[in-house]
Amino acid sequence: MRPLLLPLLVANAFLRPAPRTAPSRRPAATLEPPVQQQTLNTKEKVAILLLNLGGPQTTADVEPFLYNLFADPDIIRLPSAIGGLQTALAWLIATRRAPKSRAAYESIGGGSPITMYTMEQGRLLEEALNSGDSGVEYKSYVAMRYWHPFTDEALDKAVADGCTSAVVLPLYPHFSISTTGSSLRALLSEMQASHPQLMASHTVVPSWHDSRGYVNLVARLVAEELDGLMRDVGPLNPGEPPPTVLFSAHGVPVSYIEEAGDPYKGHIEKTVRLVSEQARKLHPHPASYELCFQSRVGPVKWLEPYTDAALEAIGGRGCERIVVVPISFVSEHIETLEEIDIEYREVAEDAGIKHWRRAPALNLDGEFIDELAHQVTSAVNKPVVSSVEACVVNAFDLRDEPLGVLPGVEAAPVELINTKTATVAIAIAFIFELLADDRLVHVLGVGAV
Repeated sequence: MRPLLLPLLVANAFLRPAPRTAPSRRPAATLEPPVQQQTLNTKEKVAILLLNLGGPQTTADVEPFLYNLFADPDIIRLPSAIGGLQTALAWLIATRRAPKSRAAYESIGGGSPITMYTMEQGRLLEEALNSGDSGVEYKSYVAMRYWHPFTDEALDKAVADGCTSAVVLPLYPHFSISTTGSSLRALLSEMQASHPQLMASHTVVPSWHDSRGYVNLVARLVAEELDGLMRDVGPLNPGEPPPTVLFSAHGVPVSYIEEAGDPYKGHIEKTVRLVSEQARKLHPHPASYELCFQSRVGPVKWLEPYTDAALEAIGGRGCERIVVVPISFVSEHIETLEEIDIEYREVAEDAGIKHWRRAPALNLDGEFIDELAHQVTSAVNKPVVSSVEACVVNAFDLRDEPLGVLPGVEAAPVELINTKTATVAIAIAFIFELLADDRLVHVLGVGAV
């Protein structure tokens, strides 16, 4: 490893994040105990902060987007002895992966639609919440983790618009330290440092993986695709296996679950169980329901079964009909439009699966907007004293060790998160991936190529 460190140190000395492409780097603040809860006056404005990862809107955005992603210590956490190499490693990985990523985005039109969908989700949510006379005016703001509009941009706009309380709603139904955890860490640090008035009166929705509205919506989409599949292809032939409903979730390293106590896997499994039960009621014909995980990278072990292996196994047992369900993805983006629709569909066809359908992401479905509105009003009304009660602060400890209890979730051993242990694994994975690239190994002077 020693030959790698010197070039990294040299690269790190010259690397500087671009002023408006990299995320804001305001000084982090240690959270103090929240001040006493405030009370909303009639028609006081409440900000709805919609958290998501974001995505490049053009191919020119791809490399800086990747840099922002890999510069996040919740994605790659280096050991403290070499923590100063974070930006250099992020630059190297982004540079290496950018050409392939640009080609993937070009295959879906040149950029990710996630920002467009998220902005429209926020607009529709705002309309739904303000349709009645609640005594409160809700205003939605999109806070992306790795691309515009960034977290600090959303908070600045909310305060400029006169919002004095906030509901923080991650658009990840299932909590993971790499998604909700990272987004909350950035948001609450920024809020504490720059906008303490929102910090004093806010509430966090940590997850909504088992919400009845969410479960019913996904089950309806599954049943609709199954019905369409059977209608298009016709009844099963004698001896033909029933269709398979394959839920494909984004994977995480196993170490996140087993060593850091990330509740993500349990959340996903519960959603799949509840959705499968409801879908069977809506589509009573035979079907097999299975779960797999996509988007693994590097040599470390990720959650299994992997999506490509699951597709090969399904085809290997003679099943020719499949409905793929992107679970936990609320908007179409690169992992649904390119990874599932193009890459995995080719795997399925090669495995002998002849009839393919894919359930859509939730996007702008009316039931989804209703579910988001339910999450917001539930967050506001849970501690209700009056109809215009202010949002209640859920303390979230931003310190590295211990991270503390997930906001709004009762304390349990599985929900005590230590991000340092988990993210070292992914750091090692990417370093190995770098070393496996002959071009970069040669550039770095590691061995003879």
